[in-house]
Amino acid sequence: MEPFRTFRGKTALVTGGARRLGRAIALALAREGAGLVLHYRSSCREARRTAEEARKLGAAVHILQADLEDPAAPEELFRLALEAAGPLDILVNNASEYFPDRMDGLRWENLSRSMKVHAFAPLALIRAFAAQGREGAVVNLLDARVLDYDKEHYSYHLGKAVLLSITKEAALEYAPLVRVNAVAPGLILPPEGEGQDYLDRLAPTNPLQTHGDPAQVARAVLFLLSAPFVTGQALYVDGGRNLLGGRHE
Repeated sequence: MEPFRTFRGKTALVTGGARRLGRAIALALAREGAGLVLHYRSSCREARRTAEEARKLGAAVHILQADLEDPAAPEELFRLALEAAGPLDILVNNASEYFPDRMDGLRWENLSRSMKVHAFAPLALIRAFAAQGREGAVVNLLDARVLDYDKEHYSYHLGKAVLLSITKEAALEYAPLVRVNAVAPGLILPPEGEGQDYLDRLAPTNPLQTHGDPAQVARAVLFLLSAPFVTGQALYVDGGRNLLGGRHE
């Protein structure tokens, strides 16, 4: 397929696009000239703020709400996105839920919640995206520990591991029209309720002994969207943390 030599005239659906990494990715696309469909679940105020920033950059922006824990929501979200913005060229599956649990205390409710948001919803959106029958590119947001073991967030970890498999399988299923890749961020943002000291404290746990920022993740997403001979890959933005396995907790 032809590369995105420019993002002007392209339209992207970004799930979880209101805040944190989703916001950074959405604004990076807007700066490059892409139109946006911003999805949010409950962050309505933040979605409006991000949309206003994107419009100031010259982007056409539509905001859509959906709870991706509802199995019917992804297809309905995609239908509404098409209705609002027309054909979509880019899909960024960023929406995520991060909550603590361990294998010993795993409950079906948590596992089901994670699989709905991190696995089924991205898969359903990729299928709908491919069903357009036109060239396009997908980037899924993983986690740098997806090949490791995040024992404190077991349901989340399992959901992201399934999304890695979906990335590879969808890349085969929907080639050559649709490319599917992933970005796996590492130490980029502190969890909710934590501050800069969280990043500083953990910086020595990766080979580069520092932390990244959302702009670096956004640049990785833009690279994969514009790389015409790359599909089925996961790009780790983690200072080399994935190379260490489970040796640093």
